[in-house]
Amino acid sequence: MQNTKLAIVIPCYNEADMLPTSLQKLWKLFDKLIDNKEISSDSFIFLVDDGSSDGTWEVIKKAYEESKSRVRAVRFSRNFGNQAAIIAGLENAHRLGVDAAITIDADLQQDINKISEFIKAYKDGYDIVCGIRQNRTDGFFKKICSNSFYKVINFLGVNIKPNHSEFRLVSRRTLEILSNYKETNLFIRGLFYDLGLKTKDIDFEVTERKYGESKFSFLSLFALAAKGIVSFSVRPLRIVFFLGFGISFISILLAIACIVRLIFHLNYLPGLELFETWETFAAGMQILCIGIIGEYIGQILTEVKARPRYITDEELK
Repeated sequence: MQNTKLAIVIPCYNEADMLPTSLQKLWKLFDKLIDNKEISSDSFIFLVDDGSSDGTWEVIKKAYEESKSRVRAVRFSRNFGNQAAIIAGLENAHRLGVDAAITIDADLQQDINKISEFIKAYKDGYDIVCGIRQNRTDGFFKKICSNSFYKVINFLGVNIKPNHSEFRLVSRRTLEILSNYKETNLFIRGLFYDLGLKTKDIDFEVTERKYGESKFSFLSLFALAAKGIVSFSVRPLRIVFFLGFGISFISILLAIACIVRLIFHLNYLPGLELFETWETFAAGMQILCIGIIGEYIGQILTEVKARPRYITDEELK
């Protein structure tokens, strides 16, 4: 197999402090991979500025001017989110004719030395190579939430390997298939495992972030989890159906108990004192079920509108 034309896709949001250091590390890695004939000399880094409000775009433009065609970039008109930035990078990499593309975070907390293993796996015939975290550097609460997320999302029918991250390689064939997916709310982590292509998992260790903080808050991660579940599974709707059936059945039993008490003039029936508590529980579950259904309706509305996933404000070719 000839040397691989590789694109490393990096979504950036307010990474002005971290990005220069990350790019320097990647230049050294590129030189090593090119010298070892693992990638071709026309490989490049594709940076996506996801509507940053700091000096990220100025850093990108400087890198572009100094890189001798080793950087390509686009800037969004506003913040469209991490998933949109990754999709934009992959779509542009495909348009530029790469053999494979690797996505990685701007802080390079993923082990970039594993990229060589990713490329080897690609040359061995794998269309998708996924990085699997073996450790976490975030707080205890976030770790608990992350572990719970993978358990819940797999229970609900979404096939995702635990601790899978956005550190992955995808082949040209995968990029061609991805171009056929037109959904506005595209959950990438679930999609690549759902394609059925030849996939390999490679473990890596997460390092501490040198500058700044992660841009993923608890709320953004929760929103991403909700999007993933709604995008790939209808099992929550089935749970709503059976939950509604169960609540209705128990309510009927309680109603019969009330009628029996009235007919026989009973002052006490075991368990009937819990009726008010049950009413509160049932009302809460109804609101939860309406919320779940609302998520699906909201996604349908978004897809029907067919608005663009992102808007490019500026491009560096």
